[in-house]
Amino acid sequence: MDRLLSGRVALVTGSTSGIGLGIAHSLAKAGANIVMNGFGDADAVEAIRQDIISRYQVDCLYSSADLSHPQAVAEMIESAQSHFGGVDVLVNNAGIQHVAPIEDFPIEKWDAILAINLSSAFHAMRLVIPGMKAKKWGRIINIASAHALVASPFKSAYVAAKHGIAGLTKTAALELAEHGITVNAICPGYVMTPLVKNQIPDQAKARGISEEAVIRDVLLAAQSTKRFVEIDELAALALFLCSTEACSMTGTLLPVDGGWTAH
Repeated sequence: MDRLLSGRVALVTGSTSGIGLGIAHSLAKAGANIVMNGFGDADAVEAIRQDIISRYQVDCLYSSADLSHPQAVAEMIESAQSHFGGVDVLVNNAGIQHVAPIEDFPIEKWDAILAINLSSAFHAMRLVIPGMKAKKWGRIINIASAHALVASPFKSAYVAAKHGIAGLTKTAALELAEHGITVNAICPGYVMTPLVKNQIPDQAKARGISEEAVIRDVLLAAQSTKRFVEIDELAALALFLCSTEACSMTGTLLPVDGGWTAH
């Protein structure tokens, strides 16, 4: 699949760290120009951007858009279209998390998680689809979660948002099936990203157990492999979904979860 995306443009949300950054590297290695998005120290983000440019000989644009605001999503897409002429691959990866019982779940956290984890994907999709239709080619990859398929306690907003992503993926796939555009969702199990690291103390508090017990008895309990999913595994799947060989794969929810959802 070397340089299979040469000349294409890939926008990856939440790509200044973790899964999104891994996918950005994978697509850039395949020749895609990259639009990065996410938060982080300005110097650190610029170093990442320059590294992608120099390592893969592609162009890389950075947007600091706060995806909880539809107008910011629109401005990010407009910037990508102005700079590159369009978006060929959209990877909706940005996400946040909060862990608490439903009766204690802060309303503002619910609203923020739904806005970033679900609504931002809708807004990005609706804005890039016309350009993809015009080219008769496009790839939309939503990074869902095993929580798009099953639930866990104390994650009401996250589970609701990821189930929503599953439905959005299927609906868009049906609408776009005759336009050369595929829409799929990757559903990872636990990956040791900043998002997962940050929720371990909250899980320990909510469950009244130690952080070590959270990793052993909560995070990896259902993953039969008893290991965290690697970012490179997800990046490789995202790249495959962009290939010609994957053109008949659309509307799928693809677990990469160490056997979690096989139970």
